[in-house]
Amino acid sequence: MDDWSFADPPNVAVFIDRSIVEGGNWIAYVYHDADDGAWQFRATSSSDEGAPMLVSLRSVTKMDSSVAELADLPLGWRAWRDTPQSMWERAEK
Repeated sequence: MDDWSFADPPNVAVFIDRSIVEGGNWIAYVYHDADDGAWQFRATSSSDEGAPMLVSLRSVTKMDSSVAELADLPLGWRAWRDTPQSMWERAEK
């Protein structure tokens, strides 16, 4: 079995901007919601960027393996980066 670093199972449903899946955008912002533990993967910091999609966490890690670096992102925290090659920065929401 492969190395899975998230506490959530690979098949947990997460939110991702449709533009990342269908439009070729990259993940710039990640939110780990405090209230329900949901993960959000966004191309922009705005939640008004179109309809989100539900996909598995595993599919997100396959799209962008760097999100595995955020497996320990605490509830109520966010992470962001300026370019797809930038290091992830973190802060409490």
